[in-house]
Amino acid sequence: MDQTTRHALKEDRMHGDNMFPLAAYWIDQEEAGAPVLDCHWHSEAEFFFVLEGEVLFQVDTDYFPVKAGEAVYIDGGDIHAGHALGDAGCSFCAIVFDTHLLASASYDAAQERCILPLQDKKRTFPRHIKPNTVWERTLLEHLQCILDTCSDQQRSGIEAAIKGRLYLMLHEIAEEGRFCNRSETSTADTTKIDRLKTAIVYMQQNFHRPIRIAEIADQIPMSEGQFCRFFKTMTRQTPIEYLNAYRIRQAAELLLQPERKISAVALDVGFDHISYFVKVFRKTMKCTPSQFRKKQLETVDRRP
Repeated sequence: MDQTTRHALKEDRMHGDNMFPLAAYWIDQEEAGAPVLDCHWHSEAEFFFVLEGEVLFQVDTDYFPVKAGEAVYIDGGDIHAGHALGDAGCSFCAIVFDTHLLASASYDAAQERCILPLQDKKRTFPRHIKPNTVWERTLLEHLQCILDTCSDQQRSGIEAAIKGRLYLMLHEIAEEGRFCNRSETSTADTTKIDRLKTAIVYMQQNFHRPIRIAEIADQIPMSEGQFCRFFKTMTRQTPIEYLNAYRIRQAAELLLQPERKISAVALDVGFDHISYFVKVFRKTMKCTPSQFRKKQLETVDRRP
């Protein structure tokens, strides 16, 4: 289980490893109103736990505020994003895991009654978990224990502890009859989600070169103006804001390679002008590319 303070989860990364596909990410967002998670999705499920502040969270076409001490469950494949609310920033933890982690080696009652329905979204966790009832507080306590376990990787047997907590959470919602069926969505919502995914995938596959908005809109297809309105409504970002944020995340990875020139990194992630790259990087990361590289490399050097 690795931990990071990066500003977004990468859709194409493995969370954890093949032996234990689960990872915990601790993230701080100091700027009020700024994205804490850019619009994205992954095949794994996720628990999003707010530690401080408040987040306006999006899952597919739904938006709702999530306060400190509350959690959100995201089924695999669901588009999700978040923005800090209020006058201050926020901090949160994301627990991302492959539901196959919970699968039984043989087909047994737990597999039939709990795991398969969870994977099929027919009997899944409530979307928004608040500390309002005993059973919700129990779920949140289990999540906190998972976070505490993930933060101490030196302890032996942590895999059993984490897996056991997830099973106990499934037991809790089964006993309380709080399973949710999200296996079916409306045709209109499905169409919107599919269109948004098409646009995002195209941007992620072509971020390394200049992309015109009309070119992205053609993938859906929509007119350029219609697409910009649609994308802003779905993500609360313009297409350019999303594309630039994605490019900066890729640049942050490349900057960890000290042999790469900053000008080359800018070109590699689709920026034609180094000055514009530095401007966007500073706005997103609150520092210049050279400052970011220096800070990250110094952190690596200090590790035992």
